[in-house]
Amino acid sequence: MNDAKSYVPPFALGEPMQGGAVGEVIESRNPGFAVGDKVLHFGGWRDEAAIDADAMVQKLPALGVPDEAWLHNLGLTGGTAYFGLLRTAEAKPGDIVFVSAAAGAVGSAVVQIAKLKGMTVIGSAGGADKVAFVKALGADACIDYKAGPVLPQLMQAAPHGIDVYFDNVGGEHLDAAFATARQWARFAICGMIDSYNDGKPQELKYLIRTIPARITMRGFIYTDFMAEFPAFIQEMAGWIASGKVKARTTVREGLDSTLDAFLGLFEGANTGKMLVKL
Repeated sequence: MNDAKSYVPPFALGEPMQGGAVGEVIESRNPGFAVGDKVLHFGGWRDEAAIDADAMVQKLPALGVPDEAWLHNLGLTGGTAYFGLLRTAEAKPGDIVFVSAAAGAVGSAVVQIAKLKGMTVIGSAGGADKVAFVKALGADACIDYKAGPVLPQLMQAAPHGIDVYFDNVGGEHLDAAFATARQWARFAICGMIDSYNDGKPQELKYLIRTIPARITMRGFIYTDFMAEFPAFIQEMAGWIASGKVKARTTVREGLDSTLDAFLGLFEGANTGKMLVKL
């Protein structure tokens, strides 16, 4: 939301908020889209969207999955998890993977993908209910960051250290990952929601371990891997259809609830993907 250099332009005053949505075509002058087609678009927070033919609109294939799947495991969040884990962090079978915000939309997908690929998974979530959810997804362990400091809990859950850290949070979680990283550990930096709103500086007491452990830390955006999206969709759709990948959503009803839903992301109000149903 800040007018700073980023991979997307900032929101504009007086304009509708941008955001991903799944909808049904009710009128079309484009031969590529017919009335009744389901589409994924970025028309923003509105009940109806008139979208230019050159805009980013994706007709959704009939894969037998719920429409909302294209907003979580088959969409941006699932793609972020898949490519962040397997391409950016180059995670491989046998790796010990630590995932922060593991009960969130991206984190819960990372947990399941990592287990399907033969990895040991340690999650972090806030509160007993979310910890239980992460374990139900197949995580080998899950720490509760609300129950105490992250580092001692992570050291107990991963006594031999970690090979991969998938970072959604930053702050104390990122520092704990530095402290427990094994040699040649790889960090995929997806988000640092811990400091999004207050802008506080990151305090990293164990950053120096980057040198002796030869840690690689890399930020990424899921659109870096657009050329590989067809392969991702094929594999993920198969997992969803077979029940190997599951999703939980937190749904708010009506356009008027959108602001509260959005702000709730920064307070841990969601388990899985936060959605608004119009």
